[in-house]
Amino acid sequence: MAAAFNQTFSPLAEKLIHKFLKKEAVIGVVGLGYVGLPLAVEKAKAGFRVIGFDVQQTRVDLVNQGSNYIGDVVDSDLLQIVNERKLVATTDYSLINEVDAVTICVPTPLDKYQQPDTSYVENSAKEIAKYLKPGMLVVLESTTYPGTTEEVVKPILEQSGLKCGIDFFVAYSPERVDPGNKHFNTKNTPKVVGGISWECTKVASTMYKEVLEGEIYEVSSPAVAEMEKIYENTFRNINIALANEMAILCNKMGIDIWEVIDAAKTKPYGFMAFYPGPGLGGHCIPIDPFYLTWKAREYNYHTRLIEVAGEINNSMPDFVVDRLISILNTKKKPLNGSKIAILGVAYKKDIDDYRESPVLKIIDILESKGASFVIIDPYVKSFKHDGKRYETTEISETTLQDVDITLITTDHSNVDYQMVIQHSKLILDTRNALKEHDVHLENYFRL
Repeated sequence: MAAAFNQTFSPLAEKLIHKFLKKEAVIGVVGLGYVGLPLAVEKAKAGFRVIGFDVQQTRVDLVNQGSNYIGDVVDSDLLQIVNERKLVATTDYSLINEVDAVTICVPTPLDKYQQPDTSYVENSAKEIAKYLKPGMLVVLESTTYPGTTEEVVKPILEQSGLKCGIDFFVAYSPERVDPGNKHFNTKNTPKVVGGISWECTKVASTMYKEVLEGEIYEVSSPAVAEMEKIYENTFRNINIALANEMAILCNKMGIDIWEVIDAAKTKPYGFMAFYPGPGLGGHCIPIDPFYLTWKAREYNYHTRLIEVAGEINNSMPDFVVDRLISILNTKKKPLNGSKIAILGVAYKKDIDDYRESPVLKIIDILESKGASFVIIDPYVKSFKHDGKRYETTEISETTLQDVDITLITTDHSNVDYQMVIQHSKLILDTRNALKEHDVHLENYFRL
């Protein structure tokens, strides 16, 4: 192996690759959220010494105590690697001077104009540049628009006076975190890697091969890897929009959209089932397509399909409230003054993540129309929205009997749906959560 390296790689690349293979490299992870902490844990479990960086002192303290706050991390795994000093967390970015490689896993939100906010990435790159040294690898994992690694991160790092591809290595490898997924996680999900140069790609790939079990798929550039990530989530966005539009049309035609999809997915080829719902949520699918539409303007191109899909998905909370109004009208009740039990604030089942949850918009609409509500979510005890704190309540017979209608917005597995069926006056199920239950209620409605 060493002979092959001598023939192929520069001395700096060869040295770093050997450090990865021997588990002698120290790896930094910037950002200890839903992406960064699971990645840091896997790197430590693989035998590397890991330093986690975060600007939030609370997160740093929790990690150093071995206290887990991310659903995709096993509590005992975190406690063990912390006790063994394989993972330490800090707010002191000068410790980047100790690492051989660092991955950036910070948020990339949209601003109020629906434009990418790369400030977290830029600030992270600036901190790394202060302590950048020859032979270091920097990998961006944050979801972003094509060109960010080469147009934003690389120039900032080169302000150190070092030259990318010669003195240090840069690559992009998109995170593929799916909170709550019981089969695929950080460890076993295939990883796409694209470096600034061929050597950058190989160095980054070596690191991931020593940490992860999934396939490491190399592409020709960071831009390809960045576009690949956007394409993944845009694919889901558009197909969910199609399911949502079909749900709206089926409702008008008196056809059960869920039965339609069940029938369609019997086809063994050419069809993939996507399902309607109250809208999109999470850290990727509602946001990522806007990165692409923003970037497309630079090339004088209008991404019509993507934008229409976004409009459809963003309109679903309004459609849900319209359905509530229609259903309540059958009982001669106006929405104004009605009381609603909202079952679920998390954006998907069996997690506590409510980022970009469509339920937040539903709450806004209900408040504006004079409805009152209680929120039930076994995973979310309280949450903040628009500066206001909301408390959730536990599900009970009394709570369900006290409201005019139960609105199922998240299909959590640990909810007693038989209680919901027995004690709700009306039910609007936006997730088909009761599909496995024997429901013969004339007051049961689906999206």
